[in-house]
Amino acid sequence: MLAVAPAAHLQGSAASRPDDPATITHVLNRLTFGPRPGDVERVRQVGLAAWLDQQLHPVNIDDHAAEARLPQLQDPPDSTDVKELRRFARRQIVTLASDKLLRASYSERQLKEVLVDFWFNHFNVYAAKGRTAQYLPAYESEAIRPHVFDHFRDLLEATAKSPAMLFYLDNWLSAAPDGDQGSGIRDQKRQRVQRRRFSLIPDPRSPIPANGQNKKRARGLNENYGRELMELHTLGVDGGYTQQDVIDVARAFTGWTIDRDGNFRFVPALHDNGTKVVLGHTIKSGGGIDDGEKVLDILASHPSTAHHIAFELAQRLVADEPAPALVDRAAARFRDTNGDLREVVRTIVTSPEFLAPAAGDVKFKTPFELVVSAVRATGADVSDGRPFVQVLQQMGQPLYMCQPPTGYRDTADAWVSAGGLVSRMNFATRLASGSMPGVTLPPDVAPSSALALRLGSPEFQRH
Repeated sequence: MLAVAPAAHLQGSAASRPDDPATITHVLNRLTFGPRPGDVERVRQVGLAAWLDQQLHPVNIDDHAAEARLPQLQDPPDSTDVKELRRFARRQIVTLASDKLLRASYSERQLKEVLVDFWFNHFNVYAAKGRTAQYLPAYESEAIRPHVFDHFRDLLEATAKSPAMLFYLDNWLSAAPDGDQGSGIRDQKRQRVQRRRFSLIPDPRSPIPANGQNKKRARGLNENYGRELMELHTLGVDGGYTQQDVIDVARAFTGWTIDRDGNFRFVPALHDNGTKVVLGHTIKSGGGIDDGEKVLDILASHPSTAHHIAFELAQRLVADEPAPALVDRAAARFRDTNGDLREVVRTIVTSPEFLAPAAGDVKFKTPFELVVSAVRATGADVSDGRPFVQVLQQMGQPLYMCQPPTGYRDTADAWVSAGGLVSRMNFATRLASGSMPGVTLPPDVAPSSALALRLGSPEFQRH
């Protein structure tokens, strides 16, 4: 039996009117990918507080029906043929995108799916870069999905050690320059032997050259991951770090790389074992892999990280410009619970700011949110997600294909444009007419221009 959260946990209108359809609709619009026919009444019957508690503990929700709809991923071909590997990568991305669309459309664990989408975007990787597509299934299923309700430190480490992230931000290439491993740390002869052995590991990028080239990549210190780790993943752009912090963080992660089987591996011979100073914390020489672990500890517990994560979650769940008081309370909860993401989310979604009438319909749907909410609103049965993958490409949000590490933006200014609105109306017309392949509208939903106008209306674009 699931524990029922006391009604006092829900403040504002939901505390006084937990059966209010407008409040329930607002909550479903934000904490799911949109209400399905009958959802408002189902939540009213179970109680909004109890429903929210279920969503915050998704392991207790049976989701076998949604899982049965998911496409099967293929194993990578046992080949070094560049064209064949590229074709596989393209198929892999489409299959993953179909999987994501179907999960978002049919999973009963809706809040988890919303947060998986949020956190993948926060820790974005670009599928079209080299072999990243090969590493993507494990990245989402093992680094992101299991940790959305864990402590932030667990999620941060899972992404830091993911081959997808290591490859995308080039940390798998990062190594201490010759002579910079720290004096007296290791026997130099053993160090040279280890380097020769590591050089025999096939280059993960070599079968799929970038820009049609296959040049040997020079090893040395690479700051890409260290910079994005602080600027995007933890502290934020104004988090108080310096260029020297970037350098020392990059040094701490030298040797964090990928083995020949596509798994995380720490190679001591590539690690800079010298002393490092990160945000005023001294990391003594000779720490090996623990240097990177200590950096993750420092960043995950930093007040700037608490504020940055609280702001981004509030921006996704409440408003493009969330109230500073709400962000401060969520950041305080982050600090008080050592980054317990379930409790941070709970603080946000039970806040007066989230439940206030003024918070309704102020968020503009991304193309992904629009497509999935349309499927859910119509009760459509989707047997093939690939047509929707193409629709999202046309709308400017191809899944897993955002090249910069910032990920897709979640604010209205990124998606409101004349061309974008035309694409949305075209999609609404196709879905409402019943002409999308692999999609069947329920018997009680007749294809009509009225349905198209509803799905393409300004009101439906917001949530």
